Amino acid sequence: MTAQTLGSRIRDKIRKSRRMVFLRDDFAALGGYDQVGRVLRQLEVQGRLVRIGKGLYAKARPNRITGKPMLAAPGGFDQAAKEALNRLGVQWEPASAEKAYQAGRTQIPARVVVRVKGPFHRQIAYGKYRLGIEQVSV
Repeated sequence: MTAQTLGSRIRDKIRKSRRMVFLRDDFAALGGYDQVGRVLRQLEVQGRLVRIGKGLYAKARPNRITGKPMLAAPGGFDQAAKEALNRLGVQWEPASAEKAYQAGRTQIPARVVVRVKGPFHRQIAYGKYRLGIEQVSV
């Protein structure tokens, strides 16, 4: 039986997972904090992951036209951002513009905005996309 390197164990875990978003803590059991960080940065350089926030990574795939890494999530940044909120345990709901669109209005929301219950001060972004936050007073 051959011993696997930390990099190969992390790559296997990412490949086998159905999730699109990973927390750095997902790999804590595999190795030390600094070692895991080095492997995640390597995977970022290789284009297998993209960083969407502090300690948040999303699966990536090469763009067919440019060859640069892009989000592999079928729903794009919208899906990745909402999955990241779920993984962080944040209570959220769609913002008023998205609710109106889902209710039948014809105007499509231009950017991803969610309503967050409670304090949330993290940034979730990728490239030119940023998650907009509406605070809900409870």
